[in-house]
Amino acid sequence: MSDSNTEATICRKSIVVPVTTEIIKGALRSAQAEMERLLQRTAMSPVIREKQDYFCGLFDRDGRLLIGTKLPILGNILAPVLERFPIADMRDGDVYWYNDPYLSEGGVSHTPDQVFVSPIFVDGALVGFTHSWAHFLDIGGTRSGSTTPDATEIFHEGILVPPVRLYREGVLNEDLFRTFARNSRFPDIVVGDVRAMIASVELGRRRMIEIFSRFGIGPAHLAFDILIDQTRNFARKRMREIFRSGTYKFAELIDTDGHGTGPIAIRMVMTAAQDRLVLDATGTDDQTRGPINFLMHPSAVQMIFGIHMISGHPEFMFNEGLLTLVDEVRLRKGSILQPCFPASLGQRSVTLARVMSACVGLINVAKPERPQASSSAYSANKLRGTWPVTHTPFLKTLAVAAGQGARHDSDGPDAIYFLSQQNYPVEFAEQNYPLIIRCYAINRDSGGPGRWRGGCGVIREFEMRSETASVSLRMSNVEWPAYGVEGGLCGRSGRFTLNPGRPDERILPSLQDGVILRTGDVLRIAMPGGGGVGHPFDREPEQVLRDVTAGFVSMESALEEYGVVIEPETETIDLVATLDHRSVKRWPTKLFHRRHYFDPRSWWDEADAATRNEALPSVT
Repeated sequence: MSDSNTEATICRKSIVVPVTTEIIKGALRSAQAEMERLLQRTAMSPVIREKQDYFCGLFDRDGRLLIGTKLPILGNILAPVLERFPIADMRDGDVYWYNDPYLSEGGVSHTPDQVFVSPIFVDGALVGFTHSWAHFLDIGGTRSGSTTPDATEIFHEGILVPPVRLYREGVLNEDLFRTFARNSRFPDIVVGDVRAMIASVELGRRRMIEIFSRFGIGPAHLAFDILIDQTRNFARKRMREIFRSGTYKFAELIDTDGHGTGPIAIRMVMTAAQDRLVLDATGTDDQTRGPINFLMHPSAVQMIFGIHMISGHPEFMFNEGLLTLVDEVRLRKGSILQPCFPASLGQRSVTLARVMSACVGLINVAKPERPQASSSAYSANKLRGTWPVTHTPFLKTLAVAAGQGARHDSDGPDAIYFLSQQNYPVEFAEQNYPLIIRCYAINRDSGGPGRWRGGCGVIREFEMRSETASVSLRMSNVEWPAYGVEGGLCGRSGRFTLNPGRPDERILPSLQDGVILRTGDVLRIAMPGGGGVGHPFDREPEQVLRDVTAGFVSMESALEEYGVVIEPETETIDLVATLDHRSVKRWPTKLFHRRHYFDPRSWWDEADAATRNEALPSVT
């Protein structure tokens, strides 16, 4: 851009006073929140209504993201529609739709995720776009729920919808809609969810028109420019402060693909030179036969870093400014991050969680003075069966929360199901499905010990009350738990146990489908925790005691891992004995911990050894 053009842009932006920009920022946030509440309250599927697996967003007339989501699976939401349908051919009242991960190049990353996009017109001129995104309960495929560890190709995971036009100037394509609903085992729910998403898109359109009517099209777009620039400038500045000139490497491991392959390594190399950042993930292992492949659009990595850069700064928006933090993202076709069609993708959240962990690892290598430990991934399972009297099918998603990594100045959050999503309340589960929740508690000692403790996972245990049912299982961080940083220990692994404490007790695989549950069978899901930060012996004894009395840490762990001597009868600290124990038993540390301590180089080498089956499996 020439100097004269730059000056002209600055002059135009100066027309929009700061208070107007802040009002428009608030209006965008309010519009998104209202869209999401409408979607949640009118959807029929419990996945959307209770679990809250959805998000909505707004774009400007150039297709730039104005307000998005904290979920780092954003992908290129708008591009698949614009590539198939020219803007010149769009009309007021049009709604476009897709769920095809491959044709959208990661616009969605598995088939249950449906995207609806609508253009926004004012006085015949295109001024922006609105969209809604949500996970649908069932869209066909080999098993109810459309995602299964059994899948070996995407055709096992339900109907594929390329970018299509569902509404033309407000008129529904009935044939297309009926075809989609016919492919679901729960068509009434699917029809209701589509209508809820269309209503959400329409509400976003109205709210954007109100913004343009109040402030004018030109001033509103200038405010959009300012908001994007604010986020970009702040986030890029923080990225450059972390990644100084040099090369940084980190590798992360996935337990298994459920079909005999594992561990699988994600390898990332960040190179910073001449104010340019390049992330190279081409060394990542090949795609797998099982469904943990993650068709990752480069914008997903950008958003992961962006979330960290503006964390703690609510004045900045999740917008287009976060999608340019890394100048180049290199991926390899045929890898687990760029699988070739028709590789299965249904359990891609397993890999997404490790991608997030790898990005955090790069930040730790580059700036170890502000460490953040790794988080464990939530568990997503599906309980399938039929009601005994009506013989109609039921499908329940069993979403169970895990522990998150500690930070440089605080403990990791306990019992988190991904970010803002939720699991099903006990009351809802028991009223709507043939089961009884027998236990819902913190998984004690699952959080990695440290000066700042890793978050604990939960235990959720239920008894089956139907004659027979089957369940799919998915849990990560079993063989390779969430790492600790700067002396903190790794989180503890989780496990599935069938009929705990009974003669027929058995430990179940971490990724499997078709496990039969009969009347009276009990499934215990014990979730892993997040990694700790800092040496555990530096944690205040009073805080360790509070963790013990609250049920997060056992008496044994308090002594062995935190070095705190607690009198069991009085629940008081023996401070003299604690100081003596810590002075004698304190151990040396390195930057990362997973079963053992590693410096950045040996950590990278350990991942290579693991994929050659030369590293020891986890015993935590």
